[in-house]
Amino acid sequence: MSMAQQAEPAVTTPPAPGPEETDGRTRERSVALRVLARPEVGVFLGAVAVFVFFLIAAPSVRDGGSMATVLYQSSTIGIMALPVALLMIGGEFDLSAGVAVVASALTAGMLSYQLTVNVWMGVIVALVVSLAVGAFNGWVLMKTGLPSFLVTLATFLILQGVNLAVTKLVTGNVATDDISDMDGFDQAKAVFASSFDVGGVEVKITVFYWLVFAALATWVLLRTKYGNWIFAVGGSKESARAVGVPVTFTKITLFMLVGFGAWFVGMHQLFSFNTVQSGEGVGQELIYIAAAVIGGCLLTGGYGSAIGPVFGAFMFGMVNQGIVFAGWNPDWFKAFLGVMLLGAVLINLYVRRAATRR
Repeated sequence: MSMAQQAEPAVTTPPAPGPEETDGRTRERSVALRVLARPEVGVFLGAVAVFVFFLIAAPSVRDGGSMATVLYQSSTIGIMALPVALLMIGGEFDLSAGVAVVASALTAGMLSYQLTVNVWMGVIVALVVSLAVGAFNGWVLMKTGLPSFLVTLATFLILQGVNLAVTKLVTGNVATDDISDMDGFDQAKAVFASSFDVGGVEVKITVFYWLVFAALATWVLLRTKYGNWIFAVGGSKESARAVGVPVTFTKITLFMLVGFGAWFVGMHQLFSFNTVQSGEGVGQELIYIAAAVIGGCLLTGGYGSAIGPVFGAFMFGMVNQGIVFAGWNPDWFKAFLGVMLLGAVLINLYVRRAATRR
């Protein structure tokens, strides 16, 4: 057979281009799923539901004064829930936060009264003590590698005992003496425990501080290098250290932020009531942690926001006061909070799985 008679090679026609295949890593999610993936979305919907429920069940909530009370109750929880949430995003949590609030107030009250000095001196010393407690927690954690549960549980017990024993030793009672007639009290009260008028309704200044701190914490998390460090150390401490994140600095300063929050709320309590009971604060740390968890923060760290705990704290304040306004037995409050906590965690888990499902 001649070369001319050989069959021509078959011409292969490429298949018509079809839709490009993508895997779960490259497929773009819908806007709805991206919104649902935000840690604060679930708690926002829950807060709206609780708010509407009590608007119907307790009509007195609709009054401006009642809502101001709800916001005040929420703010005293929310101011502490914010640094606790940042700490949880950083992979740790603090069981001493509740008694640290009382320790700060006791320090300022007793120092001012017993030494007969301007109350601002007590306020400054209390700030130093609160920051030192936070730094101590962070330092022990990083030096020993112990879980934050054990470190802060020890601090909780120490502070609880010291609060009661020192107060009895110094004052001969379980509460501090009244400091309302001391120098600087009026100025300090104006800063930490005053009210302002909004449309004829008296609103506590803590509500203003709560919103300002929430905006500041959100900016820090989303717009600063320190915010990136918080997420990094919460996700993986070793990986964060490998890429140059100052893990020790970040962890210690997060505990100090909790100390700052404890100082601020402690000063509010002192200058609102002029005196402080040494046995208070026990159990409040669980409220702060629960508000952060309901707000979308994971106990495992590396995930959360500052806005979520704002709604979490609002839910607590709404339930706390809503039960009273509805005329129900307040003994059910903690049970209601437990159900709300479990429900929020399950909803957040479902929403995250649905949002990340391929």
